[in-house]
Amino acid sequence: MSLSKVAGPRQRIVVGLSGGVDSAVTAYLLKQQGHEVVGIFMKNWEDDDDSEYCSSNVDFVDAAAVADVIGIEIEHVNFAAEYKDRVFAEFLREYEAGRTPNPDVLCNAEIKFKAFLDHAMRLGAEKIATGHYARVRPSSETGLFELLKGLDVSKDQSYFLHRLTQAQLAKTLFPVGELQKTMVRRIAQEIGLPNAKKKDSTGICFIGERPFREFLNRYISHAPGPIQDERGRTLGKHVGLSFYTLGQRQGLGIGGVKEKGAQRGAGEHAPWFVARKELESNTLRVVQGHDHPWLLSHQLVAQDLSWCAGHAPAPGPYAAKTRYRQLDADCTLESVDVGGVALRFAEPQWAVTPGQSAVLYDGEVCLGGGVIAGTTA
Repeated sequence: MSLSKVAGPRQRIVVGLSGGVDSAVTAYLLKQQGHEVVGIFMKNWEDDDDSEYCSSNVDFVDAAAVADVIGIEIEHVNFAAEYKDRVFAEFLREYEAGRTPNPDVLCNAEIKFKAFLDHAMRLGAEKIATGHYARVRPSSETGLFELLKGLDVSKDQSYFLHRLTQAQLAKTLFPVGELQKTMVRRIAQEIGLPNAKKKDSTGICFIGERPFREFLNRYISHAPGPIQDERGRTLGKHVGLSFYTLGQRQGLGIGGVKEKGAQRGAGEHAPWFVARKELESNTLRVVQGHDHPWLLSHQLVAQDLSWCAGHAPAPGPYAAKTRYRQLDADCTLESVDVGGVALRFAEPQWAVTPGQSAVLYDGEVCLGGGVIAGTTA
């Protein structure tokens, strides 16, 4: 496969090699462009990294094999202490407060583009690169750097990167953000990468594929309490509010409630969804039906703001995502201040979850966002 040489000067670029195909092709493309490429494998968890659920050891073997094929050096760096302090501790705090955090967002801001970037700079790097599906574009008008969606819309990861700063974006490259995933796989096969057909990672190492409740049990105290519907009828018992998230349907352990005199099949077997978590009374509220009003929100408030665009956007019409893989939803940014923002949506949004990120877009440009603090129906 012929690829053009780099247009600019040859640079020393440190690539985060995860063991996956995306970062492997990232390293290959940069080397083909004539850059001096060094691979870094980040170890971010070590509490039980020898268990069946954490693939860290296997991933490092894969990353080393990729480095060998491409012909670059690779270094194994342990960021487990930083990860535990900056990401995992916050993850637990959020769950204990009844919210549902997104550790990938925090990991990118605190580890992959902070601890890793600092380490790369100490190695004399001019830039870092990762296998994220996103793009960075310098603006000729403002001199700022824009974070753009990846060209493969189905793989776009800009949502997870919205907390990056201008300084971080200025030092970062996302080569596969310019490609479709099918092309990335094809390149990997054509050059004989050993992980060309490796499945994409579906989780973060400290949880892996294990049952989520089993994992949280180790770290979070839990007090059972009632599961009630919107009318206050008790339907069962929950095992601890931290183990549930808004919109959850599976694992509730409750059946239908049949009204006196109701006809057979008259809706009593409609599925139940988690709609509210009431910490004061330790009550889990559930409702029947996907489109129950308690699951729909027209407005949200987000706090702990971070604007990768370099400044807060002006109030007005935008699009937003309130969870990863969600389609962009038209919204109006109604207020911006130090404390937070209010977003009002044209169409009601389903199961908007405190602790998750609300990320704002202007077309293909990711502007930044904040952590969802609350909603109004």
